[in-house]
Amino acid sequence: MNDFLLVFRNDVALSQTQMSPDQMQALMSTWQNWIGGIAAQNKLVSPGNRLAPAGKVLATNNVITDGPFVEIKEAIGGYIIVKAENIDEATTLSEGCPILHVGGTVEIRMIIPMN
Repeated sequence: MNDFLLVFRNDVALSQTQMSPDQMQALMSTWQNWIGGIAAQNKLVSPGNRLAPAGKVLATNNVITDGPFVEIKEAIGGYIIVKAENIDEATTLSEGCPILHVGGTVEIRMIIPMN
């Protein structure tokens, strides 16, 4: 078994849309059910976290800029870590992710241990 990082990307404009408390609760329930389904298969390594839409980028020569950048249309909204036999199985676990229902994407990357 290998660990895979599932990175959730969505439209920057959508990530800044204000939701009512009821809409937010419904959205959170959808995510909890999807992640719970992965956990029920004993494939969830870490439930991960949501990420704030704004941040900073540190580049060469200690150049610091604000992000996400205006010209970027999508932002990383969060992540989880799953375990799977291979990237195809990890991709199958990604199917049904709530981010896909709002035009977002799931990036699947195998985690390579630093041993």
